[in-house]
Amino acid sequence: MKRESINLIEEAVTNSCGLSIACTDIGIDMKTFKRWKVDITDKRKGPNSEPANKLSANEIKNVIAISTSKEFVDKAPCQIVPALADKGKYVASESTFYRILKNNELLEHRGKSKKPSIEKPSPLVATAPNQIYSWDITYLKSPIRGAFYYLYLFMDIFSRKIVGFDVHETESMELSSELIDEICRRENITREQLILHSDNGGPMKGATMLATLQRLGVIPSFSRPGVSDDNPYSESLFKTLKYCPAYPTKPFESLAEAIAWVDNFVDWYNNKHLHSGINFISPADKHSGKDSKILRRRKIVYESAKLQNPLRWSGETRNWNRVEKVYLNHLQKDKELDIKIAA
Repeated sequence: MKRESINLIEEAVTNSCGLSIACTDIGIDMKTFKRWKVDITDKRKGPNSEPANKLSANEIKNVIAISTSKEFVDKAPCQIVPALADKGKYVASESTFYRILKNNELLEHRGKSKKPSIEKPSPLVATAPNQIYSWDITYLKSPIRGAFYYLYLFMDIFSRKIVGFDVHETESMELSSELIDEICRRENITREQLILHSDNGGPMKGATMLATLQRLGVIPSFSRPGVSDDNPYSESLFKTLKYCPAYPTKPFESLAEAIAWVDNFVDWYNNKHLHSGINFISPADKHSGKDSKILRRRKIVYESAKLQNPLRWSGETRNWNRVEKVYLNHLQKDKELDIKIAA
């Protein structure tokens, strides 16, 4: 294993890869690599005796025999151990049962029920504006301790443009329904055109909100419960909002003040902020389709600079290609053919 790692790193360095980068990709420290180059022998000194509490071979066989017996063959260790205790028997701890069964490839789903699925939702991909929106609600501090204003924020994940927002003193599905209704009218959203992604809060999954989406022909999409990574665009946007230099250090004195501040932030974010996720284009330019022209102009500037000073570039100029696809949830390569493209 060490020799193979050394060979791979040396091959990478030979092909113009930095030593530190090659070591990082392999998963070892650069000092470790240099030490291995001098002496590859394993100098670790492990224990010379077995643990006193180690189970014997017969005890391990007994755990397997109990777990595969007619009485317990359809039960998990968390059920087996208490049942044995009720009979006045202690064989091994629950974790030991799990470890032994796993080592012997016996730790599989038991019973007639379907095996629980822990897979991420199938990724969605947007190839143009107004195909997939992400939205969420965040708190804004009010002058009253323990009370907050609630910011409702909808964004287009393809362009990163904030397509609508509102600030209220309460959270409710009625208010979120009114806002998405207004956004769909303003953006001329047709039936079956838009997927709206959110988490599992009441304002997102309430009956009024779902009925509004059905009336508008908007397809709802939800994160897995308790998994914030399934709604990354809204989470990232809220971090940008609350950590930008202009964000107040003190609570908003009134609802009107909060609305005015968010309105200024949205104007900056949509029209002036160069977003790294879309190759440093403003969300408004991306949403309107002006990004292609801007990126072509940048590419010409860099190619011209390279012609004037070719020695400053060892390879291609900076990548100014347009971002053509934006994925919601990480793309799973082994399921690439199953991706649902937002129509």
